[in-house]
Amino acid sequence: MEAVLVTGGAGFIGSHFVKRLLRADDIAKVTVLDALTYAGNVENLGEAFFDPRLTFVAGNILDTALVDTLISEHTLVVHFAAESHVDRSLLAGGPFVQTNVLGTQVLADAASRHGIQKFVHVSTDEVYGPLAEGSATEEDLLRPTVPYAASKAASDLVALSSFRTHGLPVCVTRSSNNYGPAQYPEKLIPRFVTRLIRGEKVTLHGRGQHVRNWLHVDDNCQGIELVMRAGVPGEVYNIGGGRDLTNHQLTGLLLGMCGADWDSVTYIPDRQANDIRYSMVWAKIADRLGYRPTHELEEELARTADWYRRHPERWAPLVRIPQPSAASPASPAVAVGG
Repeated sequence: MEAVLVTGGAGFIGSHFVKRLLRADDIAKVTVLDALTYAGNVENLGEAFFDPRLTFVAGNILDTALVDTLISEHTLVVHFAAESHVDRSLLAGGPFVQTNVLGTQVLADAASRHGIQKFVHVSTDEVYGPLAEGSATEEDLLRPTVPYAASKAASDLVALSSFRTHGLPVCVTRSSNNYGPAQYPEKLIPRFVTRLIRGEKVTLHGRGQHVRNWLHVDDNCQGIELVMRAGVPGEVYNIGGGRDLTNHQLTGLLLGMCGADWDSVTYIPDRQANDIRYSMVWAKIADRLGYRPTHELEEELARTADWYRRHPERWAPLVRIPQPSAASPASPAVAVGG
Protein backbone atom coordinates (compact mmCIF):
# COMPACT_ATOMS: atom_id res chain seq x y z
CA MET A 1 0.00 0.00 0.00
CA GLU A 2 1.39 3.36 -1.05
CA ALA A 3 1.43 6.76 0.64
CA VAL A 4 1.62 9.56 -1.93
CA LEU A 5 2.54 13.20 -1.39
CA VAL A 6 1.06 15.39 -4.15
CA THR A 7 2.35 18.95 -4.33
CA GLY A 8 -0.03 21.44 -5.93
CA GLY A 9 -2.87 18.98 -5.49
CA ALA A 10 -5.53 21.68 -5.23
CA GLY A 11 -4.59 23.07 -8.64
CA PHE A 12 -6.17 22.12 -11.94
CA ILE A 13 -4.16 19.06 -13.02
CA GLY A 14 -3.10 18.11 -9.51
CA SER A 15 -6.66 17.87 -8.22
CA HIS A 16 -7.71 15.64 -11.12
CA PHE A 17 -4.73 13.42 -10.34
CA VAL A 18 -5.60 13.22 -6.64
CA LYS A 19 -9.14 12.13 -7.45
CA ARG A 20 -7.73 9.49 -9.79
CA LEU A 21 -5.37 8.18 -7.10
CA LEU A 22 -8.19 7.85 -4.58
CA ARG A 23 -10.04 5.54 -6.96
CA ALA A 24 -7.17 3.02 -6.70
CA ASP A 25 -7.33 0.20 -4.16
CA ASP A 26 -3.60 0.16 -3.40
CA ILE A 27 -3.36 3.80 -2.26
CA ALA A 28 -3.46 3.94 1.53
CA LYS A 29 -2.80 7.63 1.97
CA VAL A 30 -2.69 10.80 -0.13
CA THR A 31 -1.41 14.08 1.25
CA VAL A 32 -1.94 17.28 -0.71
CA LEU A 33 0.55 20.07 -0.07
CA ASP A 34 -0.74 23.29 -1.58
CA ALA A 35 -0.03 26.98 -0.96
CA LEU A 36 -3.61 27.90 -1.98
CA THR A 37 -2.49 30.92 -3.92
CA TYR A 38 -4.61 32.34 -6.73
CA ALA A 39 -4.76 29.17 -8.87
CA GLY A 40 -5.36 26.69 -6.06
CA ASN A 41 -8.76 25.91 -4.62
CA VAL A 42 -9.82 23.07 -2.32
CA GLU A 43 -13.13 23.02 -4.18
CA ASN A 44 -11.21 21.49 -7.10
CA LEU A 45 -10.94 18.31 -5.02
CA GLY A 46 -14.71 17.98 -4.69
CA GLU A 47 -15.87 15.00 -2.65
CA ALA A 48 -12.32 13.65 -2.59
CA PHE A 49 -11.56 16.31 0.02
CA PHE A 50 -13.61 14.28 2.52
CA ASP A 51 -12.04 10.92 1.71
CA PRO A 52 -10.54 9.56 4.97
CA ARG A 53 -7.34 8.67 3.11
CA LEU A 54 -6.78 12.31 2.12
CA THR A 55 -4.88 14.80 4.25
CA PHE A 56 -4.71 18.42 3.15
CA VAL A 57 -1.79 20.60 4.24
CA ALA A 58 -1.76 24.32 3.45
CA GLY A 59 1.90 25.16 2.93
CA ASN A 60 4.63 26.10 0.50
CA ILE A 61 7.16 23.81 -1.14
CA LEU A 62 9.84 26.34 -0.19
CA ASP A 63 9.25 25.55 3.49
CA THR A 64 12.14 23.14 4.00
CA ALA A 65 11.11 21.93 7.47
CA LEU A 66 7.53 21.23 6.41
CA VAL A 67 8.63 19.48 3.22
CA ASP A 68 11.12 17.33 5.11
CA THR A 69 8.49 16.22 7.61
CA LEU A 70 5.90 15.39 4.98
CA ILE A 71 8.24 13.49 2.69
CA SER A 72 9.46 11.37 5.61
CA GLU A 73 5.89 10.07 5.96
CA HIS A 74 5.39 9.00 2.32
CA THR A 75 6.66 6.46 -0.19
CA LEU A 76 5.95 8.40 -3.40
CA VAL A 77 6.05 12.06 -4.44
CA VAL A 78 4.23 13.53 -7.44
CA HIS A 79 5.26 17.14 -7.92
CA PHE A 80 2.80 19.48 -9.69
CA ALA A 81 3.34 22.71 -7.73
CA ALA A 82 4.61 25.47 -10.00
CA GLU A 83 4.03 28.90 -11.40
CA SER A 84 2.51 28.12 -14.79
CA HIS A 85 1.09 31.12 -16.66
CA VAL A 86 3.26 32.45 -19.49
CA ASP A 87 1.79 35.97 -19.49
CA ARG A 88 2.57 36.38 -15.80
CA SER A 89 6.13 35.21 -16.35
CA LEU A 90 6.65 37.92 -18.96
CA LEU A 91 5.78 40.55 -16.37
CA ALA A 92 7.62 39.09 -13.37
CA GLY A 93 9.93 36.12 -13.83
CA GLY A 94 11.34 36.00 -10.29
CA PRO A 95 8.49 34.01 -8.66
CA PHE A 96 8.78 31.43 -11.44
CA VAL A 97 12.45 30.80 -10.73
CA GLN A 98 11.86 30.78 -7.00
CA THR A 99 8.95 28.34 -6.98
CA ASN A 100 9.72 26.17 -9.97
CA VAL A 101 13.49 25.82 -9.56
CA LEU A 102 14.21 26.33 -5.87
CA GLY A 103 11.00 24.59 -4.82
CA THR A 104 11.91 21.53 -6.87
CA GLN A 105 15.37 21.53 -5.28
CA VAL A 106 13.85 21.58 -1.77
CA LEU A 107 11.62 18.63 -2.62
CA ALA A 108 14.34 16.62 -4.36
CA ASP A 109 16.79 17.12 -1.51
CA ALA A 110 14.25 15.92 1.06
CA ALA A 111 13.21 12.98 -1.12
CA SER A 112 16.86 11.95 -1.46
CA ARG A 113 17.38 12.07 2.31
CA HIS A 114 14.34 9.92 3.04
CA GLY A 115 14.70 7.25 0.35
CA ILE A 116 11.50 7.95 -1.59
CA GLN A 117 10.56 5.05 -3.89
CA LYS A 118 9.59 7.28 -6.83
CA PHE A 119 9.65 11.03 -7.44
CA VAL A 120 7.60 12.18 -10.44
CA HIS A 121 8.31 15.70 -11.62
CA VAL A 122 5.50 17.07 -13.82
CA SER A 123 6.63 19.37 -16.63
CA THR A 124 5.59 20.73 -20.03
CA ASP A 125 6.29 20.45 -23.75
CA GLU A 126 7.21 24.14 -23.74
CA VAL A 127 10.71 23.27 -22.50
CA TYR A 128 11.52 22.04 -26.03
CA GLY A 129 10.82 25.47 -27.46
CA PRO A 130 9.10 26.26 -30.76
CA LEU A 131 9.40 23.91 -33.72
CA ALA A 132 8.60 25.10 -37.24
CA GLU A 133 8.39 21.45 -38.29
CA GLY A 134 8.97 18.02 -36.83
CA SER A 135 8.37 16.88 -33.26
CA ALA A 136 10.56 16.71 -30.17
CA THR A 137 11.56 13.44 -28.54
CA GLU A 138 12.67 13.00 -24.94
CA GLU A 139 16.29 13.05 -26.12
CA ASP A 140 16.11 16.47 -27.79
CA LEU A 141 17.80 19.55 -26.40
CA LEU A 142 15.77 21.93 -24.27
CA ARG A 143 15.33 25.33 -25.95
CA PRO A 144 12.85 27.35 -23.85
CA THR A 145 12.14 30.90 -24.97
CA VAL A 146 10.02 32.48 -22.20
CA PRO A 147 10.64 32.77 -18.43
CA TYR A 148 7.99 30.18 -17.56
CA ALA A 149 9.41 27.56 -19.91
CA ALA A 150 12.97 28.39 -18.88
CA SER A 151 12.10 27.88 -15.20
CA LYS A 152 10.44 24.54 -15.99
CA ALA A 153 13.44 23.39 -18.04
CA ALA A 154 15.72 24.31 -15.15
CA SER A 155 13.49 22.45 -12.69
CA ASP A 156 13.56 19.37 -14.95
CA LEU A 157 17.35 19.42 -14.83
CA VAL A 158 17.37 19.92 -11.06
CA ALA A 159 15.12 16.90 -10.61
CA LEU A 160 17.11 14.70 -12.99
CA SER A 161 20.39 15.74 -11.37
CA SER A 162 19.17 14.15 -8.14
CA PHE A 163 18.98 10.83 -9.95
CA ARG A 164 22.55 11.16 -11.20
CA THR A 165 23.97 12.57 -7.96
CA HIS A 166 21.97 10.90 -5.21
CA GLY A 167 20.26 7.97 -6.91
CA LEU A 168 16.81 9.45 -6.30
CA PRO A 169 14.38 7.49 -8.52
CA VAL A 170 13.16 10.50 -10.50
CA CYS A 171 10.96 10.45 -13.59
CA VAL A 172 9.94 13.56 -15.54
CA THR A 173 6.71 13.87 -17.50
CA ARG A 174 6.16 16.52 -20.17
CA SER A 175 2.63 17.02 -21.46
CA SER A 176 1.07 19.21 -24.09
CA ASN A 177 -1.61 21.83 -23.27
CA ASN A 178 -4.22 20.46 -20.87
CA TYR A 179 -7.91 21.33 -20.83
CA GLY A 180 -10.94 20.19 -18.84
CA PRO A 181 -13.28 21.22 -16.02
CA ALA A 182 -12.17 23.53 -13.20
CA GLN A 183 -9.17 25.09 -14.93
CA TYR A 184 -8.38 28.58 -13.65
CA PRO A 185 -9.86 31.11 -16.12
CA GLU A 186 -6.59 32.82 -17.04
CA LYS A 187 -5.89 29.95 -19.46
CA LEU A 188 -7.10 30.15 -23.06
CA ILE A 189 -10.03 27.72 -23.11
CA PRO A 190 -11.73 28.75 -19.84
CA ARG A 191 -11.00 32.42 -20.53
CA PHE A 192 -12.67 32.25 -23.94
CA VAL A 193 -15.59 30.15 -22.72
CA THR A 194 -16.39 32.36 -19.74
CA ARG A 195 -16.21 35.53 -21.83
CA LEU A 196 -18.43 34.08 -24.54
CA ILE A 197 -20.94 32.89 -21.94
CA ARG A 198 -21.13 36.50 -20.73
CA GLY A 199 -21.62 37.75 -24.29
CA GLU A 200 -18.22 39.45 -24.36
CA LYS A 201 -15.57 39.42 -27.05
CA VAL A 202 -12.41 37.32 -27.03
CA THR A 203 -9.02 38.33 -28.39
CA LEU A 204 -6.71 36.40 -30.71
CA HIS A 205 -3.02 37.21 -31.01
CA GLY A 206 -1.87 37.78 -34.59
CA ARG A 207 -4.20 35.83 -36.84
CA GLY A 208 -4.55 32.90 -34.45
CA GLN A 209 -1.82 30.99 -36.27
CA HIS A 210 -0.14 29.53 -33.20
CA VAL A 211 -0.33 25.73 -32.97
CA ARG A 212 -0.84 23.82 -29.74
CA ASN A 213 -1.64 20.20 -28.95
CA TRP A 214 -4.71 19.97 -26.70
CA LEU A 215 -4.77 17.03 -24.27
CA HIS A 216 -7.60 16.27 -21.87
CA VAL A 217 -6.46 16.53 -18.26
CA ASP A 218 -7.60 12.99 -17.45
CA ASP A 219 -5.43 11.58 -20.24
CA ASN A 220 -2.45 13.43 -18.81
CA CYS A 221 -3.24 12.08 -15.35
CA GLN A 222 -3.42 8.56 -16.77
CA GLY A 223 0.08 9.01 -18.17
CA ILE A 224 1.44 10.47 -14.93
CA GLU A 225 0.04 7.55 -12.93
CA LEU A 226 1.64 5.06 -15.32
CA VAL A 227 4.98 6.81 -14.87
CA MET A 228 4.53 6.87 -11.10
CA ARG A 229 3.92 3.12 -11.04
CA ALA A 230 6.19 1.81 -13.79
CA GLY A 231 8.41 4.59 -15.09
CA VAL A 232 12.14 3.88 -15.21
CA PRO A 233 14.12 6.13 -12.86
CA GLY A 234 16.13 8.77 -14.66
CA GLU A 235 13.83 8.72 -17.69
CA VAL A 236 11.70 11.44 -19.28
CA TYR A 237 8.26 10.63 -20.72
CA ASN A 238 6.37 12.87 -23.15
CA ILE A 239 2.61 12.64 -22.64
CA GLY A 240 0.64 13.57 -25.76
CA GLY A 241 -2.19 12.24 -27.83
CA GLY A 242 -4.38 15.29 -27.98
CA ARG A 243 -5.08 17.16 -31.20
CA ASP A 244 -3.02 19.85 -32.87
CA LEU A 245 -5.05 22.99 -33.54
CA THR A 246 -4.23 26.54 -34.44
CA ASN A 247 -5.69 29.03 -31.99
CA HIS A 248 -7.95 30.15 -34.85
CA GLN A 249 -9.31 26.59 -35.24
CA LEU A 250 -9.79 26.22 -31.50
CA THR A 251 -11.60 29.54 -31.32
CA GLY A 252 -13.96 28.41 -34.06
CA LEU A 253 -14.90 25.33 -32.06
CA LEU A 254 -15.48 27.33 -28.88
CA LEU A 255 -17.58 29.93 -30.69
CA GLY A 256 -19.90 27.20 -31.97
CA MET A 257 -20.18 25.57 -28.54
CA CYS A 258 -21.05 28.88 -26.90
CA GLY A 259 -23.54 30.05 -29.52
CA ALA A 260 -21.35 32.91 -30.77
CA ASP A 261 -19.85 33.86 -34.13
CA TRP A 262 -16.71 35.54 -35.42
CA ASP A 263 -18.09 38.98 -34.60
CA SER A 264 -17.15 38.06 -31.02
CA VAL A 265 -13.44 37.89 -31.93
CA THR A 266 -11.00 40.80 -31.91
CA TYR A 267 -7.54 40.36 -33.39
CA ILE A 268 -4.71 42.02 -31.49
CA PRO A 269 -0.97 42.30 -32.13
CA ASP A 270 0.99 39.21 -31.21
CA ARG A 271 2.65 39.25 -27.81
CA GLN A 272 6.40 39.18 -27.40
CA ALA A 273 7.99 35.71 -27.58
CA ASN A 274 4.80 33.90 -28.57
CA ASP A 275 6.12 30.54 -29.78
CA ILE A 276 4.49 29.59 -33.05
CA ARG A 277 4.28 25.82 -32.61
CA TYR A 278 4.94 23.11 -30.03
CA SER A 279 5.07 19.46 -30.99
CA MET A 280 6.45 16.29 -29.45
CA VAL A 281 6.52 12.53 -29.97
CA TRP A 282 4.89 10.38 -27.27
CA ALA A 283 5.65 6.89 -28.61
CA LYS A 284 7.91 6.08 -25.64
CA ILE A 285 5.19 6.12 -22.97
CA ALA A 286 2.80 4.34 -25.34
CA ASP A 287 5.22 1.55 -26.26
CA ARG A 288 6.85 1.03 -22.87
CA LEU A 289 4.07 1.78 -20.39
CA GLY A 290 0.91 1.15 -22.41
CA TYR A 291 -0.40 4.72 -22.38
CA ARG A 292 -3.50 5.25 -24.53
CA PRO A 293 -5.41 8.56 -24.52
CA THR A 294 -9.16 8.02 -24.63
CA HIS A 295 -10.82 11.45 -24.71
CA GLU A 296 -12.18 12.92 -27.96
CA LEU A 297 -11.59 16.64 -28.34
CA GLU A 298 -14.95 18.00 -29.57
CA GLU A 299 -16.93 15.94 -27.06
CA GLU A 300 -14.72 16.92 -24.13
CA LEU A 301 -14.55 20.58 -25.14
CA ALA A 302 -18.35 20.65 -25.12
CA ARG A 303 -18.40 19.04 -21.66
CA THR A 304 -15.82 21.54 -20.45
CA ALA A 305 -17.83 24.49 -21.76
CA ASP A 306 -20.93 23.05 -20.10
CA TRP A 307 -19.08 22.76 -16.78
CA TYR A 308 -18.35 26.49 -16.80
CA ARG A 309 -21.91 27.22 -17.81
CA ARG A 310 -23.20 25.19 -14.85
CA HIS A 311 -20.68 26.51 -12.31
CA PRO A 312 -20.59 30.32 -12.56
CA GLU A 313 -19.83 30.50 -8.84
CA ARG A 314 -16.38 29.10 -9.61
CA TRP A 315 -15.40 31.79 -12.12
CA ALA A 316 -17.81 34.73 -12.05
CA PRO A 317 -15.96 36.44 -9.14
CA LEU A 318 -12.80 36.26 -11.26
CA VAL A 319 -14.05 37.98 -14.39
CA ARG A 320 -11.57 40.78 -13.86
CA ILE A 321 -8.42 38.82 -13.17
CA PRO A 322 -5.61 41.23 -12.17
CA GLN A 323 -2.33 40.90 -13.97
CA PRO A 324 0.77 40.96 -11.77
CA SER A 325 3.09 43.94 -11.96
CA ALA A 326 6.80 44.14 -11.42
CA ALA A 327 6.09 45.93 -8.15
CA SER A 328 3.62 43.27 -7.00
CA PRO A 329 4.49 39.92 -8.58
CA ALA A 330 2.22 36.93 -8.41
CA SER A 331 2.56 34.63 -5.44
CA PRO A 332 3.81 31.08 -6.03
CA ALA A 333 1.00 29.25 -7.77
CA VAL A 334 0.11 25.62 -7.67
CA ALA A 335 -1.13 24.59 -11.09
CA VAL A 336 0.93 23.19 -14.02
CA GLY A 337 0.13 23.18 -17.66
CA GLY A 338 -2.75 24.39 -19.74
